[in-house]
Amino acid sequence: MSDARAAALERFLDPSEVVLVDGAMGTMLYTRGVFINQCYDELALRAPELVRDVHRAYVAAGAEVLETNTFGANRAKLATYGLEGSVAAINRKAAELAREAAADAPGGRHPVLVAGAVGPLGLRIEPYGPTSRDEARGMFAEQMAALREGGADLFVLETFGDLLELEQALRAAREVDPAVPVVAMTTVGEDLRTPFGAAPADVARALDAWGADVIGLNCSVGPQTILEAIEQMAAVTHRKLAAMPNAGMPREVGGRRIYMASAEYFATYARHLVQGGAKIVGGCCGTTPDHIRAMSQALRVERAIAAQGRRSAAPASTAELRAVEAARPTGVTPVPLAERSRLGAKLARGEFVTTVEIVPPRGIDTAKLLADAGTLHAAGVDAINVPDGPRAQSRMGAIATSLLIEQRVGIESVTHYACRDRNLLGMLSDLLGAAGLGLHNLLLITGDPPKMGPYPDATAVFDIDAIGLTNLVSGLNRGLDPGGNALGAPTRFVVGVGVNPAAIDPAHERQRFAYKVEAGAEYAITQPVFDPAQLERFLRTIDDVRIPVIAGIWPLVSARNAEFLANEVPGVTVPESVLTRMRTANARSKEHAVAEGIAIAREMLELVRGEVQGVQVSAPFGRVELALEVFADARVAPAPLHRPETVAAPR
Repeated sequence: MSDARAAALERFLDPSEVVLVDGAMGTMLYTRGVFINQCYDELALRAPELVRDVHRAYVAAGAEVLETNTFGANRAKLATYGLEGSVAAINRKAAELAREAAADAPGGRHPVLVAGAVGPLGLRIEPYGPTSRDEARGMFAEQMAALREGGADLFVLETFGDLLELEQALRAAREVDPAVPVVAMTTVGEDLRTPFGAAPADVARALDAWGADVIGLNCSVGPQTILEAIEQMAAVTHRKLAAMPNAGMPREVGGRRIYMASAEYFATYARHLVQGGAKIVGGCCGTTPDHIRAMSQALRVERAIAAQGRRSAAPASTAELRAVEAARPTGVTPVPLAERSRLGAKLARGEFVTTVEIVPPRGIDTAKLLADAGTLHAAGVDAINVPDGPRAQSRMGAIATSLLIEQRVGIESVTHYACRDRNLLGMLSDLLGAAGLGLHNLLLITGDPPKMGPYPDATAVFDIDAIGLTNLVSGLNRGLDPGGNALGAPTRFVVGVGVNPAAIDPAHERQRFAYKVEAGAEYAITQPVFDPAQLERFLRTIDDVRIPVIAGIWPLVSARNAEFLANEVPGVTVPESVLTRMRTANARSKEHAVAEGIAIAREMLELVRGEVQGVQVSAPFGRVELALEVFADARVAPAPLHRPETVAAPR
């Protein structure tokens, strides 16, 4: 690095110096004819002159820092275009293009710096997703190493909604080159909170403690909202602050999203942002070289004023870091399991539980549902399991169905809750509502994909998976939302998860189960068991993370039913011996087939009851009388359970 660039970098980090960053890259590429269904990052290789020209326009407008065209150039996002093998080539070339444009800055100016732009991975990391923190950090490091090779002077980590993901990006930057300055920015909504609910002050404290050189906010909202948030951050940190808002909130005009904030309006707020505490300013979505040019002119006076008010940006001391960590909400102690529900009390006491699964109705007529629930309640069943759109079928919602059962009949429900149809915000709203209405027993599942159901083109969300959902619910039980913010009184959910002893990849299933237990699962329900030996083998593999396990039992009603389960229902294994028994019985009569299915189910119950803490019996085709026949003559009183010497406590 030349002495001039080193001096420019020192100026960039000087807490009193006002520095102007460029504006939007995507907006400019779109106006130049690049359709939004293309990979904008790949243009560094496919249309380098186009990208270089945008950089040059920002240099001519007065930008002192150019961000590379690499916001989505990480392995996870590039994989959606089949470009995961081009991470290094795209990032290296993008940095070189910005470096070339920076060299075109007119004489007499400070050298223009190149900032390697790094955005979120576009996937969930633990604890709300399947990607580990180490994997995330590795993907960030891969991108940043290439940016550094291409000539990036610093890194800009931008538009993050999840502080935990941003922490991994920051750590990756330090691993790539500890000497490279890092700007770390989250995005906030109109409520001044990140998508995970963190307030600006919380963001500032966390990024300060993690050692980011510059901290700030960008994207999502316009200058006014960013200004309010920056003022809150300035009150709790001595780090240099950055602010890069959108050109206002977009509006739909003629089917296109148009950003309405003019360059003059943006220039006015550039001065307000500096007065509010931000010393590095620029633009995000919707901003153009015109906005940057107007900001450059408006900031001349602010630069002179800022030079008079230098303040230290020394790294936080060890004591300060510990104080920040100690100030993070940790939540309250969850309500004891035995006090959350009758089902929870039986699980806590080690008693054998009996549940029956009833699928919600397809329409709004609940007469049969409630009559069946009443029959099961009178028979002494502990709870009714309510599936959430099994096999992607359109049915009454599980939460509403569960409420009807509990309020009209008086028996407890176990509400299945799937990730398929809701984003994180929707899940949080649903679960808080369910808790407020008095539902306590949950079975958290990822959910069957829509292609299995009658609406295969329906959009699946899968914002998080069952592991992430378990972490979310466990947090609610400690009185914390996903952003770590206090909710007041904690929820009182009994947290259940699914497990498949017959999984094709037993090691993977065992690992996911361990993650669920670590996330806070308190009991598990298996897929239907037709091979007790298979269940027993799996249970031996989870001795170190054992929680109460409830075995799924499915009374078969015909050979066709058995073959359907064996071949068309994911996660269910029906041994050939069972299929043979059902075919033989079916050949005699339908009645013999039903009787044989009940007999097999009873055998399964008796064979597994010493290994598990309960059973969930399905009511095939809504016939609850068949489910109750499985319990006939069965020993459903508490029995000695298999207890490993070491039982991991759910966290």
